[in-house]
Parts: sequence; structure tokens; C-alpha cells
Amino acid sequence: MSESYKFTYIGGTGEIIEKKSRFIATVEPVKTEEEALAFIERIRKQYWDASHNCTAFTLGENHRLTRCSDDREPAGTAGRPMLDVLLGETLHDTAVVVTRYFGGTLLGTGGLVRAYGAAVREGLRNAVILEKHPGIRLSVQTDYNGIGKIQYLLNQSHVPILRSEYTDSVFIEALVPIPLLDSVISSITEGTSGQAALTPGGRCQYALLEGEILLFEEEGK
Repeated sequence: MSESYKFTYIGGTGEIIEKKSRFIATVEPVKTEEEALAFIERIRKQYWDASHNCTAFTLGENHRLTRCSDDREPAGTAGRPMLDVLLGETLHDTAVVVTRYFGGTLLGTGGLVRAYGAAVREGLRNAVILEKHPGIRLSVQTDYNGIGKIQYLLNQSHVPILRSEYTDSVFIEALVPIPLLDSVISSITEGTSGQAALTPGGRCQYALLEGEILLFEEEGK
């Protein structure tokens, strides 16, 4: 994967009320079609007494597999609008079920489209969405005079540090987004007058939440 990849890390639920009908969205991270179908079946069993359990999911890079179902709502008023929200948010590996409890008032085609889309957006607001980025390990060897400047430069570029070792010199392993690699190397070289030894290492994929690394995957492993 050479580009950023937005996905659901932790699922969530959200609910809206439209003309007394309840729309409950349940969002779930999924990796395979089997996982998506098992999730959908679980939610249908949980809300077995609902009027409808409409579904949508998207899997893989370039959204290689997408599916949606109106579950007896008028064609094109539920599943497709739900899927359009996922695609519009550029989400991958995500499934959603919107459960409807009918409130006695017909919403019409436009009303259904708006309600199902709004329910999905509410569910996503309560889920944890991460973005996976391509990165590269950068090893930095320096003396104690240079470490403060290097830490400052890495912080300015929002580059997280994987580990540090302090002996007779200082070793840092940083996680650099691939598009920033050349500029980070250049700024450290200039900032330390060429006194820091810089060694690019293996490629990886990572995701951050509030500056903390929540996901780290080395390529080829």
C-alpha cells in the first residue's frame, strides 16, 4: 500500500429519530466478506423485531468489494445511501447496519435516503476512525549536544519516536512518513551541521491517535 488508508479501528453506534421512526446505526471494522456477513447476521438477530435491518460494507484497497441491501425498503433508499456515506468518507474495511423501527409515518423516498445517510454519519461519529500511513524507520545517531535540536525538528514535523537509547552517544529510531523522508533528513543534517548519522530502514504502515501510535505493521512481516 503506497497511499494513506482510512478505516474503522473501533466500531460505534448512533441513533436518530425521524418522524417517530428510530434509525439505529451499528458500525463495525471488518477485514473479509465473511466477517462482514457474520456481523450483519449478528445485528439482525439482535434487532430481530425491527422493521428493517439495512446494510452496507466496503472492503480492501480501491474498495475492491462493496455490498449493500435495502432489506425491503424501497429500492435505492437505504443500502445505497448508506454505502455512499462510507465511500464519501473514503473509509475501507467497514460495515454498517442501520436498524429501523417504524414510527407509523411514511417518510417518502427522499426522507428515507436522508434518514439512512444521517444514521450512518451518527454511527461514524461514535466510532474510532484511523488513517494508516506508509512510513519508514529512520535511525539517528548523535552526540548529546545534538539531541535537543533533533527532538525539536522531529516534533515540528509530527514525527513519532519509536525508541531511544542513551549511552556514550544517543540513538533514536523515528517513524517518518515516506513523503516527508527527504525533508526530515535534510532538516536534521542542516540542524546538526552534518554531525548526526542518519540511516533509513524498513518500510511500514502506521496509524496515530492524538499523537500516539495505535497501529504499527512492518511490511513483509
